[in-house]
Amino acid sequence: MTDVDAFTDIPTTTLADLLGRGQVMDIGIRPLWGPVPRVAGPAFTVRCPPGDNLMLHAAIHRAGPGSVVVVESGDLDYALAGGNVCAVARRRGITAFVADGLIRDLAEVRGMRFPVFARGVIPIPGTKSAVRPLNEQVRCGGVTVGAGDTVVADEEGVVVVPGARRAEVLAAARAKLTKEAAESPDMWEAAHRTRIDKILAEQGFEE
Repeated sequence: MTDVDAFTDIPTTTLADLLGRGQVMDIGIRPLWGPVPRVAGPAFTVRCPPGDNLMLHAAIHRAGPGSVVVVESGDLDYALAGGNVCAVARRRGITAFVADGLIRDLAEVRGMRFPVFARGVIPIPGTKSAVRPLNEQVRCGGVTVGAGDTVVADEEGVVVVPGARRAEVLAAARAKLTKEAAESPDMWEAAHRTRIDKILAEQGFEE
């Protein structure tokens, strides 16, 4: 199992605790069907201007197996992709789409169980004319994503692990999960109450 594959065992909540708000996409980027499996993979980045989906359609023939295609768009008027595009992506081994925009053919996408995290669904597709470079830095859900960054997505949301920090964050996440697994509910409750009571006392709270 590669370092990237290992992130499928790490909840996004754990990663968010370690990385902070700046690496967590906003709440509009949500799974479009559920229950969705946790997915992780290196980002293959795409930029589509509003109303145009050409480069996402180009990307599905170029992104490598295991990659997560991340799309900067912000378009809430036209679909970036539909069932056929998702079917090709799935057949080529692409792990998921994470798109700052919309798709269509949700029933087909759900039926093939292809994970799509996006802002929603609309039935009308965009045009195909605007050429943009692939695998350049993009913004998706408020987070800057570079090609090769590790994208982890589940029902809680989407977190981006910078490529340069992959090994460090994975080790820290595993250590955090191991520590939490060793802590009983009684231990957690006692430590939690101590911490909360200390904060209350420091703020002058009185019963």
